[in-house]
Amino acid sequence: MRVLIVGCGYVGLPLGAELARRGHTVLGLRRTSGGAEELQAAGLIPVVGDVTRPATLRALPGPFDWVVNTVSSSKGGAEVYRAVYVDGTRSLIEWLAGSPPRKFVHTSSTSVYAQTDGGEVTEESLAQPATETSQLLVEAENLLRAAARERGFPAVVLRVAGIYGPERGFLFQQYLRDEARLSGDGARLLNMIHRDDVVGAAIAALERGEPGRIYNVADDEPVSQRAFFEWLSEKLRKPMPPPADESAAPNRKRGVTNKRVSNRRLREELGYGLRFPTFREGYGAEIERVKLNA
Repeated sequence: MRVLIVGCGYVGLPLGAELARRGHTVLGLRRTSGGAEELQAAGLIPVVGDVTRPATLRALPGPFDWVVNTVSSSKGGAEVYRAVYVDGTRSLIEWLAGSPPRKFVHTSSTSVYAQTDGGEVTEESLAQPATETSQLLVEAENLLRAAARERGFPAVVLRVAGIYGPERGFLFQQYLRDEARLSGDGARLLNMIHRDDVVGAAIAALERGEPGRIYNVADDEPVSQRAFFEWLSEKLRKPMPPPADESAAPNRKRGVTNKRVSNRRLREELGYGLRFPTFREGYGAEIERVKLNA
């Protein structure tokens, strides 16, 4: 296949590398020419373009069989989210309309689920997030679903849980720096997924995903914040984090939720078997990596 990865960052670069390893021709799109050597070393062909500047897309050497959008907001606020996710998605749909790919995979987030009761959420659950940034993610998803429904655009949406992996994992990194704090009674559930399983899920969606369909990408076992820190404490022989000062809690771009994200559709419909079924396997591997690099 001829593949375009839009946004070759933490997920897009290893995804492109794995697709190239499997024999596909992979082009990696970044906003600037910086880092071209990194893409080439991973087996990708570097190309330059910006989803927020539609004219730059027209110069890309299409057509493409598969397109995967893994762009990031670079930690920006609502204005950046609208430009990157909503306007950028619209630009990609319009650019590809004349020569649509066989499959278009878009990475969204499980932050679109605002549930706080600790119950299970599936792809059919209500997605009405409280925060503006997550609302913009839903808006981008709706553009793709409408294009799939009305134009036959072959879009598949992946709602990805909190990603961790090499040098990534917010609470884990905080814990290593002795900066972690336990929120409330620690009962709030965390939904996580290792970066390598995001890559595997994206490939499964390219190969077997149904256009217009949404798939949750999370591991098999949501874990409470307290249980997660207890496990880290035992593994690393470090004390538990102290309680957080809730009055000094910073403003969050994503709302504080409490839910169990189901990955049943990912496992049963896409037939994807997780490399790291729970945080224990995934963070166990990361702990060993940290020890080796210490």
